[in-house]
Amino acid sequence: MANINAKFGLRPIGKLGSAVNSTGTTEYDILTGTTGSIFTGDPVKMVNTGGIAVAAAGDLLLGVFQGCRYTDSAGDVIYSSYWPTTTASADAVAFVVDDPDALFEVQSAATGSVVQTVVGLNADIVYTAGSTTTGRSNVDLSGTMATGTAQCRIIGFSNDPENNALGTGSLSTYVNMIVKINEHLYAQTTGV
Repeated sequence: MANINAKFGLRPIGKLGSAVNSTGTTEYDILTGTTGSIFTGDPVKMVNTGGIAVAAAGDLLLGVFQGCRYTDSAGDVIYSSYWPTTTASADAVAFVVDDPDALFEVQSAATGSVVQTVVGLNADIVYTAGSTTTGRSNVDLSGTMATGTAQCRIIGFSNDPENNALGTGSLSTYVNMIVKINEHLYAQTTGV
């Protein structure tokens, strides 16, 4: 049976190794007027102005967005599963899974066939804007998986019976994979 095309971004599932499987978050500022909506499951990056923004392929990743809190123009405190682009709020914070050893489940892109031998390879994210209705990400993992430098390291495959068929051809697209952020801000020696 073919895998189902149902992107959801990066979903935290635990940590590498036998440590406590915390998918805890850290709060980071979202600076007022930040452009680009950020959805639950979107990878984020730190910007040189001290806040965070949605990440794209090739960016150094800070972690994965899990929602936000901000005060709107009416003075109401809003908890949201996504950050609406260019929102004006002086106290906006994002909740980010930022542990360099965190593991995530993510769907592979339609291009490329996923086989067992991709474990240990690297791939970049493919950013597509998420849903303002559900607040969920629409990010997936590139079908180009190789030994070269890329944002995510493939650790294994999901146990999801709807999306774990490996092989060649169209049957092995949209595989749900387990990844670790390979190009992580807190695993680098240089800053932003």
